[in-house]
Amino acid sequence: MSAGTTSGWLAIAGLGPGDEALVTPEVTAALAGASDVIGYIPYVARIAPREGLTLHPSDNRMELERAVHALELAAQGRRVVVVSSGDPGVFAMAAAVFEALEAGPRYWRDIDIRVMPGITAMLAASARAGAPLGHDFCAINLSDNLKPWALIEKRLRLAAEADFAMAFYNPRSRARPEGFARVLDVLRETCGPERPVLFARAVSTPREDLRIVPLGEACPEMADMRTVVIVGSSRSRIIERTAGPVLYTPRSAVEAAA
Repeated sequence: MSAGTTSGWLAIAGLGPGDEALVTPEVTAALAGASDVIGYIPYVARIAPREGLTLHPSDNRMELERAVHALELAAQGRRVVVVSSGDPGVFAMAAAVFEALEAGPRYWRDIDIRVMPGITAMLAASARAGAPLGHDFCAINLSDNLKPWALIEKRLRLAAEADFAMAFYNPRSRARPEGFARVLDVLRETCGPERPVLFARAVSTPREDLRIVPLGEACPEMADMRTVVIVGSSRSRIIERTAGPVLYTPRSAVEAAA
């Protein structure tokens, strides 16, 4: 294949957590100007068909194939948007595109590539619950498809030891139902049973469900692949209100003066 026209471009866009109101104007404008949209089947299904637009849905675990296809089309002069849910740079397609770019032909590096941020699930979940990520925090993808369980457990223990609030993506799937149970066991060993845990499922959609429980009462069945789990730090607090509890982590790690 030879280099195509230089008029094409590639946008890697985040569609947010679900509500169309949470898609940024930048992403909306890119989709309006696109000739092609590429992505995982349920994400592409969120894009309204129109004349002049070709939709390219593909199955799960085809990230690199999608990335190569997008780069090929952009190199041919097409206006391509690769869509992810949430933010494309958080456990999503931006890294896959750059992996393909690094391994691909040299002329791909001349393509106009833009990463367009979106509201990722942990931020949407945190906002719904209050501010559990109000101080230092980390995010861990619990899927062992691309890394071994031993690495997940190491990072989990170190994050707990450092007293981060922790946001977990992809906690539990049908293919690996036992993994999240092991995560909860590790957390109980390192954090104790009273640490607040937020289970936030399908945030910003009609099926949204939020539940805050002590770590000792958390069970694997509370999570699935549409759930983000946020575990507070040792300083995280719950404010009980008539409208529902607020979970937040104070901004300071320094004890207030008496």
